[in-house]
Amino acid sequence: MRVSLLLSLVLLSSQARADVVLSALFQDHLVLQRGRPVPIWGRADPGETLTVRFQRQTVSTTAPADGRWIVYLEALEASREPAQLVVEGKNTVTVSDVVVGEVWLCSGQSNMEWPVARADRAAAETAAAKFPLVRHFKVARTVSELPTDALAGSWVVASPETVSGFTAVGYFFARDLHRKLGVPIGLINSSWGGTPIEAWMSPAALASDPAFAVVAERWKTALAEYPQRKASHEKELAEWTAEAEAAKAAGRPFTRRRPVAPPGPGDPDTPSGLFNGMINPVLPFALRGTIWYQGENNTGRASEYHALFSAMITHWRAHFGQGDFPFYWVQLANFRASNAAGFSWALLREAQSRTLVLPETGQAVTIDIGDPDNIHPGNKQEVGRRLALIAKAQTYGFTGDYSGPVFAGAEREKSALRVRFTHASNGLIARDRPLQSFEVAGVDRVFHPASAAIDGETILVSAPEVRVPVAVRYAWRNAPEANLTNGAGLPASPFRSDAW
Repeated sequence: MRVSLLLSLVLLSSQARADVVLSALFQDHLVLQRGRPVPIWGRADPGETLTVRFQRQTVSTTAPADGRWIVYLEALEASREPAQLVVEGKNTVTVSDVVVGEVWLCSGQSNMEWPVARADRAAAETAAAKFPLVRHFKVARTVSELPTDALAGSWVVASPETVSGFTAVGYFFARDLHRKLGVPIGLINSSWGGTPIEAWMSPAALASDPAFAVVAERWKTALAEYPQRKASHEKELAEWTAEAEAAKAAGRPFTRRRPVAPPGPGDPDTPSGLFNGMINPVLPFALRGTIWYQGENNTGRASEYHALFSAMITHWRAHFGQGDFPFYWVQLANFRASNAAGFSWALLREAQSRTLVLPETGQAVTIDIGDPDNIHPGNKQEVGRRLALIAKAQTYGFTGDYSGPVFAGAEREKSALRVRFTHASNGLIARDRPLQSFEVAGVDRVFHPASAAIDGETILVSAPEVRVPVAVRYAWRNAPEANLTNGAGLPASPFRSDAW
């Protein structure tokens, strides 16, 4: 009896090993990228012959020694008609309801992960979400010390029953593109709230610059301190829990925030941990581009961000092997943090803007639609729309405004500075009231609030305390009052002319 049972288990194990397995990305309701070669991959027994069929294409290969096979379909045309992707080996795998259109990777921290259910006007947006050709794949949260190809998730069709869990920024971006392009839009949502950029960078990216060694040193220190900090946290948590329960029993309000656990082994702060676990498994899926919303967790180290962000983008592109695909991001909105008049968020925004020197990049400015008291502003519709404006102009070639005014220089005129902008040909506008948040300084480097007057496509800025101004700043605070736009209603990006 035991021999028979053992034999059955061996046969079952052998059969399981023989099954062709596709990456989890290739499931029902899949969206494939049009206009470029499409990789299809999975696992099979070494030496097993695989045949992949889609539309009128048939491609065959033999699984190598490690069993990890891949084939490439020739570039596809957009198709709204559902089709089947069939993979044949020792078994047959059929993926149904496959369409072809535009696929965008959505990544970053909580403001990208933030779901439709928690966006402004969520009930109305959910009820109206009847877009069967907009589809969403949520990559399961995974931290990995080493690059892995293990992936969990599924494709979900946008409907009133499903859309509440979609990334809100991604969904509103996709909805705008779908309405304009008329083709299927796929979103791969690989995001995790409260995570730093270092976690999303590949090991190769973090090894690309000696200056990045500080990331590893910081993490080494965090791990060394973890046991002691964990014990302190557990004590604080016990005290917090007791206080919360006592307040509840007495009917008293309790507003003290729950203590935050320290980072440690397996934490999403792990350098490269989220690239390894949540981006590497997506490689080398064919994409049109990436949208990104992150930076809040790096505001305390803004001086590092430009170099890290640039390296991350460059290496993601190299890892996907699809050239300089579009990479568009959201500049951080106005948020007071610990001090509305502080500069940490302004410095991070500047680091984001500096990264626009990379090719095929774009930035959606949101300095006017944040909530100073909420790090998660609810107007994700406008964030998605502004990202879509960039994509429609820069990726798809449609005409129209996609950027607010961008600082181009300043020259002194007597006791004032004349500030020039790009993206101002349709005019400059002070929304709702006179221009706010301009400052000027002289050689003493002391900034004073300034009056600002629009003069055509320029602005004349001055302050009575500064007779000879040499520098100008706009919206250079964590949570400034920012009301400069162009004629399209798009906000000016915060700027400073100095490097002090």
